Amino acid sequence: MERRKGLIIKSIVTVVVLAIIISSISLSTKLYAGKDSTYQHLDNLAKAIAIIEENYVTDVDLQKLVYGAIQGMLTELDPHSSFLSPELYEEFKVETEGEFGGLGITISIKDNLLTIIAPLEDTPATKAGLKSGDIIVKIDDIATSGMTLEEAVKKMRGEPKTQVKLTIFRNGQEKPFDVVLTREIIKIKSVKTEMYNDIAYIRLIQFKNKSTEELITAIKDLKKKHNITGIILDLRNNPGGLLSEAIRTSSIFLERGKTVVFTKDRNNTEQHFKTENVYYKLLDIPMVILVNGGSASASEIVAGAMQDYKRSLIVGSQTFGKASVQTVIPMPDKSAIKLTTALYYTPKGRSIQGIGIKPDVMVPEGKIVVDESGQTFNERTLEKHIIGENEKSQQQIFLDNKTKTSLYKDLQLNIAMEILKGLIAYGGSAKSSKEKIQ
Repeated sequence: MERRKGLIIKSIVTVVVLAIIISSISLSTKLYAGKDSTYQHLDNLAKAIAIIEENYVTDVDLQKLVYGAIQGMLTELDPHSSFLSPELYEEFKVETEGEFGGLGITISIKDNLLTIIAPLEDTPATKAGLKSGDIIVKIDDIATSGMTLEEAVKKMRGEPKTQVKLTIFRNGQEKPFDVVLTREIIKIKSVKTEMYNDIAYIRLIQFKNKSTEELITAIKDLKKKHNITGIILDLRNNPGGLLSEAIRTSSIFLERGKTVVFTKDRNNTEQHFKTENVYYKLLDIPMVILVNGGSASASEIVAGAMQDYKRSLIVGSQTFGKASVQTVIPMPDKSAIKLTTALYYTPKGRSIQGIGIKPDVMVPEGKIVVDESGQTFNERTLEKHIIGENEKSQQQIFLDNKTKTSLYKDLQLNIAMEILKGLIAYGGSAKSSKEKIQ
């Protein structure tokens, strides 16, 4: 009898806890319109917990049941909403600090499969050859089916120099294969640069804290040493990051006060995020932005804005298509709910949720194979030919063999380079970025 009273009390507590959870996320208007129905469902849940406690073959932990119920509710919503236990919430907060122990991959749930969005450069993931689109079937021989993102992240992280085994399925291969990786402290460097004659190639790896400062510093350093006539901004395999950094990065290339992205919540309330008055601007230099299937979230925000304002041509392959906004709501016991609270749209109002950004010029990933069996025969190859007035200066701008090899290994970059040369030659600029968009 005493046990039944205890069960009833626990059930009532559970109902109250869940009622508080629901009310805390601002659903009150529609919730109370269907109050009787809502509490009937909560009563069913409480009864289910009581039945489990009373009849399950072994003793159960009430907290685990409640946490499991909350997790179940959130996973029913979408792949990005989830429950964070106190331990997982602490793990989650580590991700924004720019340094952590792990493998260097960004993952998501796509078609109910744990999928790699992008491997970060110079990490165990890239060294092991992991690719965007790879499906993680198992982690240390434990199947990932039904595993949440946070649970998967926790299993892949660990002490530096320890190993983890991933079982990978890759399109085009008949069978899954195992990859053993050694965990490292992941130090995320946001920006890498290279010069191709007078064209600046800038690789933006992730939108973490102060990425825009790193980008501005990198551009200024290049401009001190080179006469830059055009920029290729590479957002391939950039999984996103902080919205604030996406806004600030866009602010370098767009005029102040332009909408970069706007969100709509469940009530169709819009919130516009506009360019800021950053201290360094490049409004007119010709640009090409590179994207692929590993470009997600904040990368898609930047690419979408630049495309809508015709500030830059977008080259590459279709992006990932994540256009949802998650809000992390702390709970009293130091756990948290990560809930999708809005969808975002490009400045022209395009929804890219599930479809991504379609590049202006579609180019598949690949490399260029050059047939060198044929002989080059022209005036310059003739013995004792007369050297023309512009021949020497022309020879100086030919790309060296190392640079050619680099470009031949990357078809998308090669095409982007040729497109940018055309924009530079024919006066391509950002004047069209002044187009009015509400």
